[in-house]
Amino acid sequence: MPLSITVDPEAPVAPYEQVRAQIAEQARGGGLPVGHRLPTVRGLAGELGLAANTVAKAYRALEADGVIETRGRNGSFIAAGGDTAAREAAAAARSYAQRARRLGLDRAAALAAAEQAVAAEYDRRD
Repeated sequence: MPLSITVDPEAPVAPYEQVRAQIAEQARGGGLPVGHRLPTVRGLAGELGLAANTVAKAYRALEADGVIETRGRNGSFIAAGGDTAAREAAAAARSYAQRARRLGLDRAAALAAAEQAVAAEYDRRD
């Protein structure tokens, strides 16, 4: 199963984010099965015409998100924890709700603040 990534240098989204998003989408959509070995950072950088640091940044973000796991010299692989992102988001939401309550915000104010933060993050251009 080949990895299929295209990077648009004219896009408003940073190249590392394009790489990260496409690998994450293919992994979560089943196009890249659990255990699939990803190209090396240098190999993928060469294929895409990007700096190795750009691909390394994408791989680090994917690993932090639980999409891939790096096994030292053995390489990087699609991780098994398909629900990792959902679990982490739920934990962050619980933490936020507890903090908002301690700050004395009512439910509507807490939800409005969260909605504004999410909107700002998703509307942001990296």
